[in-house]
Amino acid sequence: MKTNQKSTALYPHPFSAAYWKDAAAELKSIEMLAVTALMIAMRVALKPLAIPLGPQLSIQTAMLATALGAMIFGPVMAIPAAIISDTIGFILWPTGDYFLPFVLTEIASTMIYALCLYRAKPSATRVIIARFLICFVVNVVLQQFIFAWQYTYMGNPEKAKDSIMGIMTTARLFKNLFFFPIESIVLSLFLKLLLPVTSRARLTYGGNKGLDFSKAQVAILAVLLVVGIGSSVGYLDYYYNNNSVTKDYTAEEVVEMNHKLHDIIVSKDDSVDEDNTVAVIEYASKPFFGEETTYTVALYQAKEGNSITEKMWSYKKTPASKDETLERIATVTVVTQNKTDEVLSFESVPVA
Repeated sequence: MKTNQKSTALYPHPFSAAYWKDAAAELKSIEMLAVTALMIAMRVALKPLAIPLGPQLSIQTAMLATALGAMIFGPVMAIPAAIISDTIGFILWPTGDYFLPFVLTEIASTMIYALCLYRAKPSATRVIIARFLICFVVNVVLQQFIFAWQYTYMGNPEKAKDSIMGIMTTARLFKNLFFFPIESIVLSLFLKLLLPVTSRARLTYGGNKGLDFSKAQVAILAVLLVVGIGSSVGYLDYYYNNNSVTKDYTAEEVVEMNHKLHDIIVSKDDSVDEDNTVAVIEYASKPFFGEETTYTVALYQAKEGNSITEKMWSYKKTPASKDETLERIATVTVVTQNKTDEVLSFESVPVA
């Protein structure tokens, strides 16, 4: 009796009919569908977890599950796996507004891993190529165009233009230059550790000996790491000088800071009615190399016949300005020392 035996062939490149035939055959394998479901679950579970390397800099651990899964199930399965994991991941761990085209970045990243690693003899070179394409083609080029698409869709063409041509593209480039060598090394070590297990389970082929870095590769990655560190320091300095730290506040932190700044205002200005006013933080500048934080605060007073409610303490800039029961009475600037929270300067400018 003739039985169909799964191919275990390795390919030097994906430009062959046999390669794509094997990749398509994974869709018919119940075992591979089960493994893919497991990889998707791992990818979703790891989405909120990251390895912190510094302020605004962390390695997303979902990258590891994405690469391992793509190496196992290949480029044909990569597309549905990316769509499913991205959708479930956003539902469970929402970040910002949902914009469907961002799924293209997940598809592209998974496809790149699959094309570089599926049915290929594992090597550090392939990992480096995959991370290079993802860092600089997906994370820099593709993501910036999707951001521009989103801003255009939202009716903000100027921001769309800045997304492609402005400083944020440069900042993203610096950030990925920093991550590229680190992520290449981390991913190679991870795969080297897991491949003996997947090989015994007949999910991958070719062993893991090729994942050792050559001296030339180590030297190149070391140089890139140094350049990346320098570039990232410049990026962080720019980021902290040009972005408000309030954008990273949780809802609880917004309430806490509004109360804290209101207490400072009341203690510094005797004319402020403590019970009939609310402070709303609008901007907080905290330079990366600085030791001070400058807060810009809007002070609102409840209009006649109204009172301050608990909800108002959770206000940010836009909701506060649209509340018709409130009247803005002053703009306050408070500078505090980061370590001690000591108030270094205070200025209140009444609204004319």
